Amino acid sequence: MSAITHELPAAAVNAKLVQLISSAAVVLGVFLSGFVIREPAPYEIYMAALIAVWALFGLRISRPVTPLLVLLVLFNIGGMISMTQMSKLMDTPLYLAVSLFLAFTAVFFAAVTEAQPSLYRLIFRAWVAAAVITSTLGIIGYFGLMPGAQMFTKFERAAGAFQDPNVFGPFLALPGIYLLYLVLTGNPLKMMLYAIPLLIVVAGIFLSFSRGAWGLFGAAAIMLIAALFLQSNSGRFRLRIVIMSLVAVALLIVAFVVVLQIPGVADMFTQRAQLAQDYDSARLGRFARYTIGLQMAMEHPLGIGPLVFGQLLGEDTHNIWLKSLLDYGWLGFACWVIMIGWTIAAGFRILFRNRPWQPFLLCAYVVFLGHVALGTVIDTDHWRHFYLLIGLIWGAIALEYRHQRGLTVSSTGRIAPA
Repeated sequence: MSAITHELPAAAVNAKLVQLISSAAVVLGVFLSGFVIREPAPYEIYMAALIAVWALFGLRISRPVTPLLVLLVLFNIGGMISMTQMSKLMDTPLYLAVSLFLAFTAVFFAAVTEAQPSLYRLIFRAWVAAAVITSTLGIIGYFGLMPGAQMFTKFERAAGAFQDPNVFGPFLALPGIYLLYLVLTGNPLKMMLYAIPLLIVVAGIFLSFSRGAWGLFGAAAIMLIAALFLQSNSGRFRLRIVIMSLVAVALLIVAFVVVLQIPGVADMFTQRAQLAQDYDSARLGRFARYTIGLQMAMEHPLGIGPLVFGQLLGEDTHNIWLKSLLDYGWLGFACWVIMIGWTIAAGFRILFRNRPWQPFLLCAYVVFLGHVALGTVIDTDHWRHFYLLIGLIWGAIALEYRHQRGLTVSSTGRIAPA
C-alpha cells in the first residue's frame, strides 16, 4: 500500500514535467519563426529535430487531421511529378524538401494543439513575443537608431529579422490581431499592457511598406470586430466593442499622423500606397505574367517544374494559385484548392462555438482568410507562419470533433459515430 502511495505522486510529477518540457519545446519553435535572416533559419533546423523526436515518442495523427496530411503530401507529390518535366533540376529537390517540411509543420501543430489545447495560449504568446522583438528590430533599422541596424531593413523598408519585408509584415498580422482582441475584450485596467505591444507591432506592419500586409491587417481587424459583435447577444458587450474599436482606431490614427511627420516616411508611404506599381502593370509585369502563366498551365497539366517560371520570365508568379498550377501541376493545384476550401468551411462551421480555444481559433481564422486573399498577389507556399496558421485551425477542428464524439459517448453510454 505504501509503495502505491509513493508511486502515484512520482508519476504525476513526471507527467507534469514531460508536459512542461514539451510545451516549452513547442513555444521555442514558434518563437524562432520570427527570425529568418538567413536560410536555413534556426526555425527549420529546430523544428525538423523537434518533429522527428516527437514522432519517435508518440506523435499521433488523429482521424480529423489525416485529410490535412494527405492533401499536403499529395500537393508535394504533384511538385515531384512536375520536377520530372525539367531538363535541369538545379535547386529544385531542396525547394521541394522545404515544401514537404513545411507541410509536416502544419500537421505537427494541428496534432499537438489537439492533444494539448492549453498550447494555444502559449503559442500565441510566443508569437506575440517574437513579433514585438522583430518589429522593434525593424523600427530600429528603419530609423537607423544604432550602428549596423541597416541589416534589419531591405529596399529602404523595415524587414526586422526577415529577409523580405513582404513576409515580415504578414508575419505580424496574427500577433497584431490577437493583441487587438485582448484590447477589445480584456480587462480595461490592463488595456495599456496590450496597447503598447499592439502599437509596436502595427508600427512594424506600417514600416514594412507592404501593401499586402496593410490590407491583410486591416481586413482581419474588420472581420474580428464584426465577428465579436455578431457573436455576442449582450448589448453592453456590443457597446463596449464599438467604443473600444473607436478608441483603438483613434490611437492608430494619431500614431499614423505622427509617423508621417518623420522625413522620408510620407514619401515612401505615398509611393507604396499606389494601387499598381510599375512592376505590376509593365508589359511583362505581374499582371501580364498571370495571363502568360495561365496559358502555360493549360498546356502542361503536369506542371513546368518548381521555380522554372521565374527563370523564364525573370520574376516568380506572385500568385499562389498560378504557382500551384505551374510548380505542382494540376494535382498539386487541386489539392491546394481543396485544402484551402476545407480549412475555410470546417473552420467557419465551428467558429462561433463556445469553447476554451475559440478566441484563438477566431484570431487565426480571420488572419488565415486574409492570407488566402493575399495569395492572389504573392506566393505563400513557403511562408512558415502560414502553415502554422493552418495547423492552429485544424487543431481546433480536431478538438471539436473530439468534443462532439465525447458528447455522443456520454449521452449514449457507448461510442457511436459522431
